[in-house]
Amino acid sequence: MTQGDGEGVTMVRASHVLAGIDFMAPSHEVARCLIGVTLLVDGVGGRIVETEAYDREDPASHSFSGPTERNAAMFGPPGRAYVYRSYGIHWCLNFVCREEGHGAGVLIRALEPTMGLERMRARRGLDAPGLLCAGPGRLGQALGIDASLNGLALDAPPFALLGVPVGEASVEIRIESGPRIGISKAADVPWRFGERGSHFLSRPFSWSRPRKALA
Repeated sequence: MTQGDGEGVTMVRASHVLAGIDFMAPSHEVARCLIGVTLLVDGVGGRIVETEAYDREDPASHSFSGPTERNAAMFGPPGRAYVYRSYGIHWCLNFVCREEGHGAGVLIRALEPTMGLERMRARRGLDAPGLLCAGPGRLGQALGIDASLNGLALDAPPFALLGVPVGEASVEIRIESGPRIGISKAADVPWRFGERGSHFLSRPFSWSRPRKALA
C-alpha cells in the first residue's frame, strides 16, 4: 500500500494482512500460517516450507533484551522485513509480527524453489534444488538477501507474498512442529514449523527432549 507524503515522494506503508495472514497475530501463529505461502524477492523464490517463531518474551529472541540499533526493525510495524547477519557470514530474513514496539518475528528457514532457479543456482554455485534454500543462510544467499532489505515492507517490491492458490487451498498442508535449531535458550519450545514430507527442509523433524511451551 502506498501513500503520498504531500511533496511528490511516494511512501510505502506495510499492511498487517498479507497473503491472507494477519501479521498482528502472535509469531508462532504467523509462522504456522506461512507454510505453503510463496515468497518472492525480485521474482526469485518459492513456497515457504519451514519457519521459526520468536517473541519479545522469548530468551532466544534478538528482541528479548530490548531494542538496539541492530534489531530495531524487529520492533517496527508488522509486515516488514527484519534482516540480520549471522556469524558475520549469512544474511537471514525474518518477517516482523505483532504491534509496533512489541518485538516479534518469524525466521524464514527454508523454501521449495519454484521461480528464478537459474539465478539461485548462480548465487549458490550449485545445481541441486534441495540445497538451494534449505536453511536460512542458504535461502538468504539464493534470494539475494542483504542489509538493504532490512525494514522494508513485505507488500511492496522487491518483496511479494502470494497465498496458497485457490485450487490448492482445499488440500490440507500437513504441518509438523518441533524445537528450534541452533539455539541454547528456550531450546525446547516447539516453535519450528515445517511441511511434513517436504524434501526441502533444512533438516528433518525429530524430538530428543520433552516438549515445552513458553508461559
